[in-house]
Amino acid sequence: MSDSKTHKKPSKAEIAARIKAAGERALAEAAERRAAEIPKELPPELGGQKGPEPTRYGDWEKKGIISDF
Repeated sequence: MSDSKTHKKPSKAEIAARIKAAGERALAEAAERRAAEIPKELPPELGGQKGPEPTRYGDWEKKGIISDF
């Protein structure tokens, strides 16, 4: 077992380097997952609203009237 008195605390630079390395690994893993992902073919919406998605662009699209879907 290690003695707490002999254990060296990492410096701020070492901590920053570890965080940067972990971030780079996470980005690489995410890129691999995106590359391996098969794009989904979604069917077209029938009877939907014309124009941009109202939940994305806000309620002003319908003259400021909010409705519950």
